[in-house]
Amino acid sequence: MNPATLCSSIRQALPPLFECSPGPEEAIRVRTPFMYPDGDYIDIFVLQRDNTYTITDFGEALGWLRMQSARRRLSVKQQRLLEDLCLTLGVELFRGQLSIRCDRLGQVGDAVLRLAQAAVRVADLWFTFRTRLVESVEDEVGDWFGERGIPFERSVKHSGRSGRTWTIDFQTFTDARTSLIFLLCTGSRAAARRLTEHVVAGWYDLSHLKVVQPHLAFVSLFDDTEDVWREEDFRLLEEISEIARWSRPDEFEKLLRGEQDQPLVRG
Repeated sequence: MNPATLCSSIRQALPPLFECSPGPEEAIRVRTPFMYPDGDYIDIFVLQRDNTYTITDFGEALGWLRMQSARRRLSVKQQRLLEDLCLTLGVELFRGQLSIRCDRLGQVGDAVLRLAQAAVRVADLWFTFRTRLVESVEDEVGDWFGERGIPFERSVKHSGRSGRTWTIDFQTFTDARTSLIFLLCTGSRAAARRLTEHVVAGWYDLSHLKVVQPHLAFVSLFDDTEDVWREEDFRLLEEISEIARWSRPDEFEKLLRGEQDQPLVRG
């Protein structure tokens, strides 16, 4: 079967949101409506060899997942979760590629859907990276408060004007001021923008607290050990909060103690 005929047959077996086109290595590329967390579409590829059809992702899902970790490798827990999801969905894992083999053309449509589902679930393992990263930095910040003798509370809840309850990462207490601190921590540039917008919404919704507490400070603490933040992320938050960088602990301490005369430099 030539590629054009194969592409037409696959297109008929899938919902309209799936798009078929020529791909690499004489494969048919199936662009699915599913996306990775950073907004890229998940592509599945169909290869025909004699009377066998191989449906594969060419290693894109695991490649994307590894790129979210500074170590570029999976943890033992993630490897175990990966093996479990492959077993559940009937997907082979070989040399980093997810694949399914079919003997009949009529099975290809279902195989594409299952492999796309597997890619989505592989991408979801990214949240185990993010959760571990955030928890680690939160613990580090908490330990630092203890070393500097700054009284603090974690996961403090405040109600916004909208009625929504916001969980603030830290609330600190010094002689000069009380500070509410949102910690911005992620290893993904795409997630960085979403996190920034979330914190912006939080500060706006909580702005009424500063009316009744004149010594209350809003602090946005960026974990800048990950190179994911853009200049506009800082600009969005400096309009409604004070900016701190985790790589500059001395400046952060002065801010919390009300000793910071000038805004923190971002560069």
